[in-house]
Amino acid sequence: MLLKKLYQKENLKRLGFIVLCFGLGWYMKGKFGASMGMAGMGGGTPYVLIQEVHLQDITKEQPHIAHVEAVQSVNLQPRVSGTIDSVHFEEGSFVHEGDTLFTIEPETYKATLDLRKAELEKAKAGLTESERNYNRQIKLSKQNIASKATFDAAESAFLQAKAAVSQAQSNLDLAQINYDYTFVKAPINGYAGKALVTKGNNVVASTQVLAKIVQLNPVRIAFTLTDKEFIAFKNSQKDNQNAQMKARITLPDGTSVVKNFQSSFVDNEVSSNTATVAIYGDFENDDETLIPGSYVQIALISEGQKFVLIPQAALAQDENGFYAFVVNSDNVAEERRLELGGVVGSKQIVLSGLEDADKVVVKGVQKLRHGQPVKAALVSSSLEM
Repeated sequence: MLLKKLYQKENLKRLGFIVLCFGLGWYMKGKFGASMGMAGMGGGTPYVLIQEVHLQDITKEQPHIAHVEAVQSVNLQPRVSGTIDSVHFEEGSFVHEGDTLFTIEPETYKATLDLRKAELEKAKAGLTESERNYNRQIKLSKQNIASKATFDAAESAFLQAKAAVSQAQSNLDLAQINYDYTFVKAPINGYAGKALVTKGNNVVASTQVLAKIVQLNPVRIAFTLTDKEFIAFKNSQKDNQNAQMKARITLPDGTSVVKNFQSSFVDNEVSSNTATVAIYGDFENDDETLIPGSYVQIALISEGQKFVLIPQAALAQDENGFYAFVVNSDNVAEERRLELGGVVGSKQIVLSGLEDADKVVVKGVQKLRHGQPVKAALVSSSLEM
């Protein structure tokens, strides 16, 4: 009986010890389990993915069909009528402004010019005579010798003589202009085409073309952008205000050249038929490879300030605007406030806030704070996050 009691008492002690251990286990789990769980869920040093970003030229070369035009071209027309006496240029040659290209009966118009000179001299002689008579009548009138009618007639004759001189001078000026027009001169520098009228043919003033002169340097290229492309182009110009505009021009044989815009302008309206805007650009053409009338391909190039591009996944936003995290050389996250530009493909243009070779966090941004140590793995910038 005594042995039985001792055995029961020993079992009670063992049971109590088990219960005590079980309770202690639950207490330890409640005490440390939460912190251990938090550590397993990222409460320690966070792990992030980063990309190294660089300044890039964001220009897209979108080719457009373009038409080459002459900045200046002239259809030479006769200003006087008559027979072509001479052709003074070689067809297809370069002519300078002021060169005489055709002559049209200069002797006939020279004779008319001489006649007008003689008429002017006659009118001047008549003026001298009438002026002397008028002055004489003034003196006689003051002495009450000449009649009023005689004085008025002398005054009228003098005024008519002055008008005759003015008329003769105008006729002489017109004759001089017509004589000068008998020498058809080049109004611009350029290449003269085929002589459309040759020696011996009669021409009538302002009714036919004698030849055409085309300027080859500089040359103008005309192309069109859709209304959407034009808006995007204007926005890119705002991002690159100091950029030098260039164009890649592809010739019909496939040769490609890059040229600076000397000047450019945009048409003043969008075509309602095609929803496009015409753009005109002037380019140097020293080598004369761009021929007016031909068709080429043109792609705009904007060279100037470059910008950092980052994946959209790297962006975060709060009430103060957009920001991103950069991991420095000590593996510490730094918050950078950003000024954003447009979007290129799937990436965002950053106008300010990031520098060349910064390592930007592209995965794990949500769990970061400024100055926090991180474990970072570098991924290729070609990977889309």
